[in-house]
Amino acid sequence: MYSPSLGATSTKATESGNRLFVYEVVGLSQSSDNDSLDYPIRRSGSVFITVPYQRMNQEMRRIARMGGRIINIKPLNADTPLQVTTNQPKPQVVEQPQSNKKPTSNSMTQAKAKIPVNIYKPKDPYIGKCVENYPLVAEGGSGIVQHLTFDISGGDLHYLEGQSIGIIPPGTDENGKPHKLRLYSIASTRHGDKLDDKTVSLCVRQLEYKHPETEETVYGVCSTYLCHLEEGADVAITGPVGKEMLLPDDEDATIIMLATGTGIAPFRAFLWRMFKEQHEDYKFKGLAWLIFGVPYTANILYKDDLEKMSADYPENFRLTTAISREQQNKDGGKMYIQHRVAEHAEELWNMLQQPKTHLYMCGLKGMESGIEEGLAPFAKEQGVEWSDFVKSMKKDHRWHVEVY
Repeated sequence: MYSPSLGATSTKATESGNRLFVYEVVGLSQSSDNDSLDYPIRRSGSVFITVPYQRMNQEMRRIARMGGRIINIKPLNADTPLQVTTNQPKPQVVEQPQSNKKPTSNSMTQAKAKIPVNIYKPKDPYIGKCVENYPLVAEGGSGIVQHLTFDISGGDLHYLEGQSIGIIPPGTDENGKPHKLRLYSIASTRHGDKLDDKTVSLCVRQLEYKHPETEETVYGVCSTYLCHLEEGADVAITGPVGKEMLLPDDEDATIIMLATGTGIAPFRAFLWRMFKEQHEDYKFKGLAWLIFGVPYTANILYKDDLEKMSADYPENFRLTTAISREQQNKDGGKMYIQHRVAEHAEELWNMLQQPKTHLYMCGLKGMESGIEEGLAPFAKEQGVEWSDFVKSMKKDHRWHVEVY
């Protein structure tokens, strides 16, 4: 899922960006982390690594990751060494706000967990590599939506389910300034799609609309760049950011997820952690209910995986779709997500009364008012003011919204 950011700046390529430097490194040894590198690793002595200027910081982090130590840096074909410095980013950690009272079952158990934020900033992004880019929309669907996976094994980028990363598209805008970063919800678990802690994945729709004055088709800068990104290409990544959409650690929780389109991204991460991955420290035993709104059946992203999980875990996962251009609501109009919510209003309301229930929304702006449309009338029948109920949910850290 994409959401616009406040913007960022980056430095234009300069002459120094084309220069090469030689690192003299000691202390490296062969391991699974460096089997794929294109230079030899010795058990003792120095290793000399040629590095482009723009990848110097990244290579420093890679060398440190492999246990090496840089003892000399000098420009290629130069005799004067540079002073060896380290510029490795340190993860910032932020604790979620705590209430004055002791934590109860109402609070997210992850409230005490340390959350990685802004490990990589816009002025010094991590340069990842695209290792996968494939379409998610089946024949007959609308728009272009791609699943992208980036290799992040050479740095310190790590994240949690529900967070986002920033992508800085190359080039400049119409004013000659570097493009601003865009934020995208992460679609993979903390372990990545390869389960090796070395990748991060996104679900991206190419933005396309008609200019209101010229009627010309306008394509989103970053989404178009990503949707057509070739495997093997570099990509500038910032982050991670976000604390609002984190998945609680409680294995018995009820997780209600409302998504439209690429708003499925964080919920894919949730569901993959719950059902596709098996970890000793996390065994989901609660209920996950995804209500997913799309225009056509062909636009049900990750459809096969979702249906398989629903079949394999019928007691723990429910999948409900609202297909606007193929289904009708009770009044004969298009079926939207709020209509599905209204159909299940009593059941959803009863679930929301339980302290272990969390409600998540991700997708198009207006979702929150749509959910109010679906649930507020039922709440009123119970003598409850909807706005007051939402406030209490937010106070208990059980109401999570990310719309764009």
